[in-house]
Amino acid sequence: MSGSRRGRLLAAGLLALLLLGLFFRGVDWHELVRALRTAHPGWLAAVVLSTILVYAARAWRWGYLLAPLARVPFPRLFSATVVGFMTGLVVPRAGEVVRPYLVARRHALQASAAFASIIIERLVDLITVLVLFSLYLYVLPTPGVQKEGALTTELKRAGVLVALAAIAVLAVLVTFHVHAERALSVVDRILRRLPERLAAPVNHALRSFGEGLAVLQAPGRHLAGIFAQSVLVWLLIALGIWANNRAFGLDLPFHTTFLMLGFLTVGVAVPTPGMVGGFHVAYQLALTKPYGVDRDVAAAAGIACHALTNLPVLVLGLWFLGREGLTMGRVAEMADDAAHRGKDHDDSHTGRHEHSASIPALGDTSGGADR
Repeated sequence: MSGSRRGRLLAAGLLALLLLGLFFRGVDWHELVRALRTAHPGWLAAVVLSTILVYAARAWRWGYLLAPLARVPFPRLFSATVVGFMTGLVVPRAGEVVRPYLVARRHALQASAAFASIIIERLVDLITVLVLFSLYLYVLPTPGVQKEGALTTELKRAGVLVALAAIAVLAVLVTFHVHAERALSVVDRILRRLPERLAAPVNHALRSFGEGLAVLQAPGRHLAGIFAQSVLVWLLIALGIWANNRAFGLDLPFHTTFLMLGFLTVGVAVPTPGMVGGFHVAYQLALTKPYGVDRDVAAAAGIACHALTNLPVLVLGLWFLGREGLTMGRVAEMADDAAHRGKDHDDSHTGRHEHSASIPALGDTSGGADR
């Protein structure tokens, strides 16, 4: 492990400890343990089941995102998805490298193009969360237990700003794909000032990345299918949160999870190992601030939800990791390569593309996205 990676991991670990300190501040440990012991096992089992279904739905959707480039069988997509999210929990940013690598090495597509599909996936995730968030704030009936105040106003304002940012990013990606040659000609003029050994791989990666955005010009029916799949993914995530709340005796309406998704999307974006700390604080705030849930119960529910939505991924991911012929040491090396070089190259062997796993990194927003 490089010194820079060790430094980043140390900083992330310290941040997680600070957030956990905030999370546990004022919590009665006796009540916390009591809440965990009395949680309903049936509802907790439902959280595990919904988590597995979430990753199956993610893999299904990824196949649609990759469809303009290659037809990838569902078992391969599911394996790559679970391994990618598992490695992202253990090695920060590794999932961004591993998922494209696992698909590209056995199918006729380049890893840069597969990586582009992950960017689109995360953007679609963000848009879907914003749609559900907006439904809660502007369309669906306000739950009787919700406390009105400045928080609601701030949430509406933040939702508008994030929506505008998501639309802007989508517009940039569409423009880049539609006018790829014009954009790349500008990049070529800039790259001519660099040595050939640097310019050539960057140019190749950008062209492959542009190809990966092909789904943005897919027929309307195909795009509608992707959005419907995204709604399914996030409704399954919401179902897991709702079941987790029920396990702790919190009889909140199902659509309150749409508001909680907004909190958790911010929480899991905090760069800590395994989303520790950021997820917990966000979950606790999402229950205590709008709905006045007891802090001890909210803490217990947050701990349980974090554990039950990550443990299945860790177990399945480690099993699939061995089947894919990878080790965590190799995954860490791949993540280091991506961080240091930010470029990729492909070698062709008997008609199959093998990727060196040096793919530009992109911050995770889905937590559950990819985080």
